[in-house]
Amino acid sequence: MKKFFKKGSFGESMVSMTSLGLAIGVMMTVGLLLLILVKGFESFWPKPIYEITLKQPDANVSIGSSLFGQKISLKENKSFENKQTEWQFFIGNRELYGASFKYITQENITHLKRAKNTINLERLEYGRLLGVPLYLEWYDGKKLEYGSADFAKSFKEELHHVEGLRKKLLQIEKKEMGRLSEGITNNKDEIKRLEYLQEKEGIDYSLQISELEEGIKYNQSQFLGLEEQTAKLRKGQHRSTLHYALASGEQHKIEVAEIIRYYYPNQMNIFEKIGHFCSSFWYFLSENPREANTEGGVFPAIFGTFLMTILMSILVMPFGVIAAIYLREYAKQGFLVRAVRISVNNLAGVPSIVFGLFGVGFFIYGLGGNLDDLLYPWRSGVPTWGKGGIMWAALTLALMTLPVVIVATEEALSAVPRGVREAALACGASKWQTIQRIVLPSAAPGIMTGLILAMARGAGEVAPLMLVGVVKFAPELPVGTEWPFGLNQSFMHLGFHIYDLGFQSPDSEAAKPMVFATTFLLIMLVVILNLFAIKIRSHLSKKYGSSGF
Repeated sequence: MKKFFKKGSFGESMVSMTSLGLAIGVMMTVGLLLLILVKGFESFWPKPIYEITLKQPDANVSIGSSLFGQKISLKENKSFENKQTEWQFFIGNRELYGASFKYITQENITHLKRAKNTINLERLEYGRLLGVPLYLEWYDGKKLEYGSADFAKSFKEELHHVEGLRKKLLQIEKKEMGRLSEGITNNKDEIKRLEYLQEKEGIDYSLQISELEEGIKYNQSQFLGLEEQTAKLRKGQHRSTLHYALASGEQHKIEVAEIIRYYYPNQMNIFEKIGHFCSSFWYFLSENPREANTEGGVFPAIFGTFLMTILMSILVMPFGVIAAIYLREYAKQGFLVRAVRISVNNLAGVPSIVFGLFGVGFFIYGLGGNLDDLLYPWRSGVPTWGKGGIMWAALTLALMTLPVVIVATEEALSAVPRGVREAALACGASKWQTIQRIVLPSAAPGIMTGLILAMARGAGEVAPLMLVGVVKFAPELPVGTEWPFGLNQSFMHLGFHIYDLGFQSPDSEAAKPMVFATTFLLIMLVVILNLFAIKIRSHLSKKYGSSGF
């Protein structure tokens, strides 16, 4: 045994084992990321559409003996005695078939070929549609066959027309009508405030109240005018329909106003497919979700996650650094300080849902409710701060990640050489001047490490957010130009979006690609924020190279 240890073969083998462990860890991480990437982004790639001919039509789904579909996956179904192989197809047309996806056994497929002239339509409702376009029809009776030379141009012009009207409607409804609605709400709130003050102080505010009521009537008249304008725009959208045929030959029609985008996957070359992939991914990043979050984009969730993480970082850093400075530099080391440190370390292991319950009880019902009673007593039960919002969510996650920042900051402060402190004190600097100008700059890289760990944990938390402000869909972003600047608004979050898609979606198959794509975005957002913090830490490490942390 002595000879074995002298030669060092055991130590060399352990070095090999550690390198093997590292390699396995890296491979697992890379494999997980590749799985998320492939599964998430395959939905953006235009798959070919096949015409599927069946031996026996499904009695439960009225799809006939033939249908259009896109291949999704192939698996072996072990529930059958003969272990039949099944194809999963995306068949679309949910309003006709009752489902967007269909499993078909290999034996039940008599013929499978690429369908000619098939179109993939993305709609405002009922998901996507697969079919063969027949002709465009306008409400004045004009028709344009699919095979004519002007069909593609006219179809694009109609889509641009309805898209322009849709954007104009959105601008009127969100900006102009939203501004009028906000003015009406503010005037009503001001009337309640004046009536409250009039009853409490005995001062006559009837003149101001009548002026505000006149303002409400004026805004309401303007609002009615905009409603008439939007009604005309909506009527202008519904001027043409697209007639199409299913694989069975059955014909249907759809209003062009219901179509968002379209493409012919079987007619696209590789460059057109790449262009479609990029445009679809950008649409996913920049648009709002639709169809119970299974269609559209995730921009509100990206914005909410980013803003909440930034707010959490701004809130947790000063409290964590101040607490660590006191514990390390000022507090008399003894039983009480040791107990505080043990408590801080134990807080890091508390389940996140407990912090969510604390956020509801302390921030929303306690602090928020008392703020409403103090600042807005005339609102009588209509909460302003006493409800879930992005500020309370950021504060809750700041408390949850506070132990991480405190521990990392303490370690960074203790790593600053004692000789540096003594030299500063010997030069006549006070203790605070030494901490401010010598210790903190030297410990800054370690403090940034604590911030990076806090951001990584806080950005991915979901359980506490479900209690303190996150929602399935938020029509407005949590930002504003007037007090309280949207800080009291509910918001969307990528982590909760993943949970909602995975466990609460009415169409689980359609939600699968969205789950993986949203997961990839959440990882990338955390990585980008961490890279920014790592860049700052690297700069501080070069500038203050004396720290040993």
